[in-house]
Amino acid sequence: MAEVLRGFWGVVFVVFLVLSKWVDSHEFEDSIFMKTSSGDGAITPTPLLIALTLIQGAAARGAVCLDGTLPGYHIHPGSGSGANSWLIQLEGGGWCNTVRNCVFRKTTRRGSSKFMEKQIQFTGILSNKAEENPDFFNWNRVKVRYCDGASFTGDSENKVCKDAQLQFRGQRIWEAAMAELMSKGMQNAQQALLSGCSAGGLASILHCDEFRTLFPSSTKVKCLSDAGLFMDATDVSGGHALRDVFKGVVSVQGLQKMLPSNCTNKLDPTSCFFPQNLIGNIKTPLFLLNAAYDFWQIQSSLAPPVADPHGLWHDCKRDYKKCSASQIQFLQDFRNDMLNAIKGFGALTQSGLFINSCFAHCQSERQDTWFADDSPLIDNKTIALAVGDWYFDREGMKAIDCAYPCDKTCHNMVSK
Repeated sequence: MAEVLRGFWGVVFVVFLVLSKWVDSHEFEDSIFMKTSSGDGAITPTPLLIALTLIQGAAARGAVCLDGTLPGYHIHPGSGSGANSWLIQLEGGGWCNTVRNCVFRKTTRRGSSKFMEKQIQFTGILSNKAEENPDFFNWNRVKVRYCDGASFTGDSENKVCKDAQLQFRGQRIWEAAMAELMSKGMQNAQQALLSGCSAGGLASILHCDEFRTLFPSSTKVKCLSDAGLFMDATDVSGGHALRDVFKGVVSVQGLQKMLPSNCTNKLDPTSCFFPQNLIGNIKTPLFLLNAAYDFWQIQSSLAPPVADPHGLWHDCKRDYKKCSASQIQFLQDFRNDMLNAIKGFGALTQSGLFINSCFAHCQSERQDTWFADDSPLIDNKTIALAVGDWYFDREGMKAIDCAYPCDKTCHNMVSK
């Protein structure tokens, strides 16, 4: 009997490890840490903690998470000169591209509000301290939680597998959240900024023009996408790993009719989930903040395990200093593809760019990369000041870093 129990718990442990690895690869921002070039990148010891608010009227609109629970957000009210200014940040956290991993996602905070933290820290662009967030610290700042698995774009339910009981209602969650915030004073906004990181950065692109329509023409409205420039790149095996993922997201969640028609009239739906095919048609001023060597894309798009079965990229993915010359060249080619993809966008008068040559992902949310004594710089300017200068029209901002290894200010990520 003891041997049977040991065998049973051994199987349970293996299953746990497999699921843990899956979560690590799909919720990447939770499985990495910053390694700074000039210090320990310490975060303020007393961050602002903001409680979760569930959108009580959302269910009546069919605006629910994957498991049917209510969506939510965190809000800290503005004050003084920022009382009528609003910053909305859309949370990121990967996607689900099969029924199986959407079902698993229901058991995490990425698919159910039952598992969301009751409080989260507001740091970086969400900080309420002028010394940490000089331009937006006293705005109304909101983080909308992500629980639909398709960058707030779906509007269907899974009817193929009845046992799955999946709700793909990202578009309705977006609409319910915006309606809720409008009722809480956002309708009086004189200034508004829609932002997002990673999958939320893609969502801020997809919803940018829709956000603009919420306000009168007199309201200053712009959008910021942080680490949302996911590239339709060739992976190390010659395949297209991220395209395969996006194809699954579009198919499983039925996004074909939800994506911008000015793109789908010309390209296939999967291509229209890639930002490089969307940014040229965004009418609202948009700022792209991205690392040229986006760490998530290296890990999960360029050299994921499926494209590197022999683990030749294992050490390089864990620490860029362990990359071979040929691997660095592969990454330089990726950077060049990214810069070519944004050429037309960068030429637009109203667009903004901050493309640094760092191995990073999501730099607006973290205090050490957003605005600190040793934050990453391009032309001696931090990300926070670059975004602020662009938003307030103090200075045109088209900052593109020189190629690796020139930038010594990066806070580069390495795997745990």
